[in-house]
Amino acid sequence: MRITIKNLLASLVLSLAATAVFAQGAAPAAKQPIESVNILEVNKDAQAQREKAESQPANNQPIWKSANSDQAHYVSIPNKEAGVLIQKSGQQWRLIRNGVITVWGGWLIVIMAGLILTVFVVKGKIKLHEPMTGRLMKRFSGLERFSHWLMAFSFIALAISGLLILFGKHFLLPIMGGTAYGALLLVMKNIHNFTGPLFTASILLFFVIFVKDNLPSKDDLHWLATFGGLLSGKHIPSHRFNAGEKIWFWAGVTILGMVVSGSGWVLDMIVPNMEYWRGTMQLANIIHGVAAILMTVMAMGHIYVGSIGMEGALQGMKTGYVDEAWGKEHHELWYNDVKSGKL
Repeated sequence: MRITIKNLLASLVLSLAATAVFAQGAAPAAKQPIESVNILEVNKDAQAQREKAESQPANNQPIWKSANSDQAHYVSIPNKEAGVLIQKSGQQWRLIRNGVITVWGGWLIVIMAGLILTVFVVKGKIKLHEPMTGRLMKRFSGLERFSHWLMAFSFIALAISGLLILFGKHFLLPIMGGTAYGALLLVMKNIHNFTGPLFTASILLFFVIFVKDNLPSKDDLHWLATFGGLLSGKHIPSHRFNAGEKIWFWAGVTILGMVVSGSGWVLDMIVPNMEYWRGTMQLANIIHGVAAILMTVMAMGHIYVGSIGMEGALQGMKTGYVDEAWGKEHHELWYNDVKSGKL
């Protein structure tokens, strides 16, 4: 192709015309505000990065330091938490969950079971000092027994499923294998999640019904000072519920029960108007695990005494009635109030 002066002039004219048209089209956009940028700071950072790359060519620490940061960066998707590439607190939660809670909590349950077994072997079932009279006293109404068994069965379902979720991988996974264990865990998770709200409702009902009989009194101090006569074998008078039962009511059922319920509702993501960030869920999981293990340990002692540990105790919650000999020996002040017509 031959290049002539005529062709050069024509190309120059076309170029000037295109430049003028582009300038007219770009003029309005130039009027928009432009975000100021500190060019000196940008150049300074870039220069520092270039110098570090030359002096330490294999050091990628600055990149990982930026990535391994809890600072939330900008993301265009609705989930703003995605702006955190690596959440450092996740590793801390994992260490607490798999270390402190699982290890120490497991040992706490084993120790409690060992103590109960030791007491049963050494002392056996707590027998009445007087023979049964055959005359019955009404101890629990139908509503009271319903609230107790509703809470008991929902708690047992939560305890079994929760313990399998927490400890199952250590002793069931090697035996069952991944497929069967995964299916079992899915069932346990759904039982746990759907039983939780029922457990919360049972605690509230139980509290309303029994709170008036579990208020502290001066007689509780004598019961506590003598450990309920456990060491001496002497009878310690008490009202409808002794100090040990009141401790279980307030510390075990009310406080720990509501902490377990509240944290469980957060983990179920059913608390309204709440943002479920990773950190929130991890904190709720730690609180839930600690409170659940403590409540389980206390419940083990309560279940033992109320079933095979004490003669006649289970009859009261099964039928609502206890023998007069049992009532007089274990709750003499309550027995006197019933006999005198106060109750």
